[in-house]
Amino acid sequence: MLTPFRMKAIMGFVGLCLSIAAAGLPASATADTSATTCQSEVAPVGDVDGSFSAPKQLPHSDADPPESPATLGDKPEEDSKVQPSNERLRGSKPADFNRDIYYKNKLEFSLEGAWLPINIPFPLDVFEGDPYNLYPLRYTLVPILASLRWHMGDVGGPWILRGNWDLTLSGSFTAIPKGPETRYLAYIMGIRRNFVRRNWRIVPFSDLRLGLGNIDGKGSKVQYAQGQDFTFTAQMGSGVRYNFNPRYSISAGLNYMHISNAGLSGKAHNYGINVYGPMVGIDIQLRRHQRHSEQ
Repeated sequence: MLTPFRMKAIMGFVGLCLSIAAAGLPASATADTSATTCQSEVAPVGDVDGSFSAPKQLPHSDADPPESPATLGDKPEEDSKVQPSNERLRGSKPADFNRDIYYKNKLEFSLEGAWLPINIPFPLDVFEGDPYNLYPLRYTLVPILASLRWHMGDVGGPWILRGNWDLTLSGSFTAIPKGPETRYLAYIMGIRRNFVRRNWRIVPFSDLRLGLGNIDGKGSKVQYAQGQDFTFTAQMGSGVRYNFNPRYSISAGLNYMHISNAGLSGKAHNYGINVYGPMVGIDIQLRRHQRHSEQ
């Protein structure tokens, strides 16, 4: 038989074992639960069997910033695509603004004035058999010309001759501050060639005008003066024109003027007047409507 002491000892041992067993069960369950949780978290990253593998790199999203043009330009294959367009841009010529100034059927009003103090022999004396020399009588002429200019065509022509023609109809009054006569009235027609370079505001020109007029001739009263009132005139000039815009421009150059009666007077001989000097002018467009063909 078991003594009470032994029974208490056995019961105490059994209770200790039960308490140890009760304390061990939660710890094991908790460990199993933690292990399950860890495996569930690692499964997407690792293999299903628990072996570990490196996480896969996520693709770039649409929010990633695109490469800048500067970065694209650093790539040789993309440079080859960009260069032709740049070369085309560099090779294209800017529009010629002179096509808005010199065009067919443009009308202008021109006012010109000259100071012609330099006397020379008549340039055609050598062809007429006359001596090429000056007469003792000297003249100074101051012509004032009011003109209508009609541009007969658009800008065209080869390289150095590129330009257009304008027809000039002029009425002139010429004061004679030096010479036996005092005034000269004339009607003159002429033609001018404008040498128009692309996008140049300064345009060279050359012109020729012919006409007829009336001078207060002195007959035989003054030697080497003009023998009759009715005379012919010729003017030649060359200079440059500066265009502020399609409406306004100024010009400056040299002008030669000849006056004589072409030997028509039987009573008194006209020795003629041959002078040249500087001339300036202003041109104003008369209508703004532009009618010109593109070339």
